[in-house]
Amino acid sequence: MNLMVINGPNINMLGIREPAIYGTETYQDLQDMIKVYCDEKGIAVDFYQSNSEGDLVSAIQNAWRAQVGGIVLNAAAYTHTSIAILDALKATAIPAVEVHISNVKEREEFRHISRIKEGCIATVEGKGLPGYIEAIDILCAYLQEK
Repeated sequence: MNLMVINGPNINMLGIREPAIYGTETYQDLQDMIKVYCDEKGIAVDFYQSNSEGDLVSAIQNAWRAQVGGIVLNAAAYTHTSIAILDALKATAIPAVEVHISNVKEREEFRHISRIKEGCIATVEGKGLPGYIEAIDILCAYLQEK
C-alpha cells in the first residue's frame, strides 16, 4: 500500500505558527511520526507540502499518475476556498481523507465550510498531529474493503 500526505499553506510553520492552536511540534516532527507509523504497518508514504494552491492541485494529479492508493490531505486555508483542489480530487478519484489539526468548527465562521469535503471519504479534525494517524487508519480500512 502506498499513500501520499499532502499539506497546504503554513503547515511548514508548525511549531512556530500559533502554538496555542497547532501545538509546538514541527513539520519535521509530523513527518517523522507518520513515517515511523507507516514503516511499522508496511505502508509506503510520500510527503508533499506547498503554500500554493496550483502546486497542491498538481500534487494530487501527480499522485494519480504515480498510482498512489490514497491521500491524507490537509489543504489548510484552501479547504475553505478551493474548488480547484476539489476538482482535482474528483478528477483523480483517489480516496482521500481530509485532516485538520485544530477543531475548525470551534474557530472562525469561515472555517466551518469545507469546499474539499465532497471529494473525500472522511474528515478528521481537532485531534492534533495524531489525527494524521487516524486518517491513515481510515484510508487503510477503506482500501482493504475495496
